[in-house]
Amino acid sequence: MITTIGRLAVVSSELCWEVAPPIVLLTVSYGIGLACWERLRPAIRHAWLTALLILWCWACWILPAHLAAGYAWLVVPLAVLALRMFGEYRAVAVVALITAALVVCLVRVGSGLRLDLLAPPVAAVWTTVGLYRMQQRLVGELRAAHGEPARQQREAGRLAERARIARDLHDAVAQELAGNRMLLQAADRDWDRRPEAARRQVRVVSEALGASLAETRSIIDDLTPPTLERAGLVAAVRELCSRNHDGAPQIVFATRGEPGEPATDRATALLRVVQGLLANAVEHAGATNIWITLDHRREVITVEVRDDGVGFDSVAASAAGRGFGLAAVRERLAAFGGGCVVHSALGQGTRVLATLPTGA
Repeated sequence: MITTIGRLAVVSSELCWEVAPPIVLLTVSYGIGLACWERLRPAIRHAWLTALLILWCWACWILPAHLAAGYAWLVVPLAVLALRMFGEYRAVAVVALITAALVVCLVRVGSGLRLDLLAPPVAAVWTTVGLYRMQQRLVGELRAAHGEPARQQREAGRLAERARIARDLHDAVAQELAGNRMLLQAADRDWDRRPEAARRQVRVVSEALGASLAETRSIIDDLTPPTLERAGLVAAVRELCSRNHDGAPQIVFATRGEPGEPATDRATALLRVVQGLLANAVEHAGATNIWITLDHRREVITVEVRDDGVGFDSVAASAAGRGFGLAAVRERLAAFGGGCVVHSALGQGTRVLATLPTGA
């Protein structure tokens, strides 16, 4: 376009005034269309390409033979537009029509079929088609390669979520059901000899099942435990420890440091840890007393769960791969950069120390 306007300013011949309008319109329309590409509807894009082709044919038709051959090369960017605008088969059909128009133009320019005029621009058009297709194929392969890590990441997230739900079900539901089963068995033994005690145990089980139902609904809805959401971590742990049923160990809860409320996900993790450790102590330790201490520090919250039960050989248990509860506790804490240490020996009780950064 710049060359055409320059020649128009210098020569100002009749031919220049005939050639300048279609060339200027072609260039300006091409630039505006590219700038507004994303905002153009498909029908408008098709009309725009048709207008560009008409302007190109007009310019090539009115130019003298020695000038038309040069302007014929403008067909290459128009072919690229067709490739970008249409699907695979329609794009090839449109490029074939553009090639036919190019051939007609060059036959007129050369006053016949001249391969030296036809071959270079036609080869350029179809080489462009081949390169464009190759580029699209490479882009598709790159997207597929990029999508594979994303798929693996989603799969890892799905597995991690399944593990989290398994831990929640183990800590909040399975352990509660196991404890309630023990109470019902005790109530069955006492039903004839101590009917009032048996009824109290049944009532306790009923209340505990109501709490377990709320916890289960909380897990299903992916919400925080009701008490934790309502009153905070200390209140939730205190309520958990207050469930002191007939025949269960005596549970003593204490706090140290300045109570501060960690983030909800961390507070939920700590509550689940206490719940799991307490359930293990009640069900397996055979303890008379259980002491739970929640120690708030500036950057770390520590939970100590200690009992005077039968204890166990922690090394042997770890080697045997037993203890889903402790493994779940470690996984839950590790997700937030925490950890736990277990001290136990046969006949000497168990002490578990769990730490979790506050995330402040």
